[in-house]
Amino acid sequence: MRRVAAALVAITAIVSAAVYLADRPGTVTVVWHGWRIDTSVAALALGTALVVFILAWSIALLRRLVAAPRHFMRARRERRRREGYRALTYGMAAVAAGDPDEAERCARRANALLDEPPLTRLLAAQAAQLKGDTAAARDYFTAMLAEPETEFLGLRGLIVQALARGEDGVALKLAERARALRPRTGWVQRALVELEARAGRWEAAEGRLSEAVRRGAIASDEGRHHRAAILYQRGLAAQAAGRNGEALKLAGQAHHADPGFAPATAWYASLLTADGSTRRARKAIEAGWQVAPHPTLTAAYGALYADEPPLARIKRFERLQSLKSDHVEGRVALAEAALKARLWGEARRHLTEAGIDRDDAAPRLYRLMASLEDGEHADGGRSRLWLERAARTASSDPAYACNACGFETMTWTPICSRCRSFDQLVWRLRPGHGEPPTALPPLMAGAPIDAPRRAVVGSAALPPMDADVAQR
Repeated sequence: MRRVAAALVAITAIVSAAVYLADRPGTVTVVWHGWRIDTSVAALALGTALVVFILAWSIALLRRLVAAPRHFMRARRERRRREGYRALTYGMAAVAAGDPDEAERCARRANALLDEPPLTRLLAAQAAQLKGDTAAARDYFTAMLAEPETEFLGLRGLIVQALARGEDGVALKLAERARALRPRTGWVQRALVELEARAGRWEAAEGRLSEAVRRGAIASDEGRHHRAAILYQRGLAAQAAGRNGEALKLAGQAHHADPGFAPATAWYASLLTADGSTRRARKAIEAGWQVAPHPTLTAAYGALYADEPPLARIKRFERLQSLKSDHVEGRVALAEAALKARLWGEARRHLTEAGIDRDDAAPRLYRLMASLEDGEHADGGRSRLWLERAARTASSDPAYACNACGFETMTWTPICSRCRSFDQLVWRLRPGHGEPPTALPPLMAGAPIDAPRRAVVGSAALPPMDADVAQR
């Protein structure tokens, strides 16, 4: 609106001036170096305006000619910049799509067009890593450490490579450097916990875990179980060193951190029994059973009353089973106790309630039924049929399975013997049925740029399963 008003004012002024001069033509005489020019005022004004216009146009043209090389270079740089970022974008897409050749080609083109080494190094490193050229990727990641804006990314890449080579010590030093740069980053905190645990430095791992939980890198529920595992290992080390009082204290802390962690609870109960506190041992096992029934707890509970007659032991296990009446482990424990008491009908009833009639029953139920037939009828033929059925079934007995790589074992260990992940062995009732293990995600699940574990493809945690099927 202002521009329109200004234009109208200018037009009005020009028209008014032209009308004024037309009504009063007048004459003008110019004498210059012997020349005499007689003209009207209007012609002089028009000639002056024309001269000013030509002079201004000439100056503008000259300025354009002088600035042309600079404008050309600027346009060329901008075009190269656009093409370089386009190559960078295509390269990142190629990395995501798993096309190493295209990613490498785009990395070379982006490097030639862009004067920004940090970005092109990152793409080149990822392309080399995707292609399997670990030496080139390591060189790129190392070069990225020299730039403040890419140092953290370079550390991520080098940590991944160190983990892939099994160089946990190198990975730990790099992770500590990454923590100094960005202490709030979740994967750094989780990596430090796991690497300290792999090294067997349990006190250091506990300190790292406390920091990770405080910063929100590890959820509090996960942190409690990890802490129980660490305290359990510290207690075992104290016991091996002859510090039995410290071992008992650490075992108690591990049990209270996570009562459902069966190895720690059963061990704590055994230490209490050795210390003469049978009542406290019973309460510890019952507390753990209420959270997560487990055969280890069954064995520990039975050990408390090993000297009692079989019928009295049945009463004990009935009490234990009543704390979690809907769980199969209670029925199995009662069936075993009934077999030892030679109560064949009771044993058969408990095995039926445990699910022996199902097609996917666990082999241990068939073996118990074989023992029942052998004990009740002394029928070797029927007993053999049940044993054959146990051998043929597609199901399998409960076991620990690694939440990171799926490795199965009957014994809990803090570090998976296959992928070396920390505290990822979870108890599940029927391994082999396709149910993935559950509970805690691998600590290194957030590890950067396809962080590999040895013998593990990828790093994402398996999806959770029903809590009643998998227990710690």
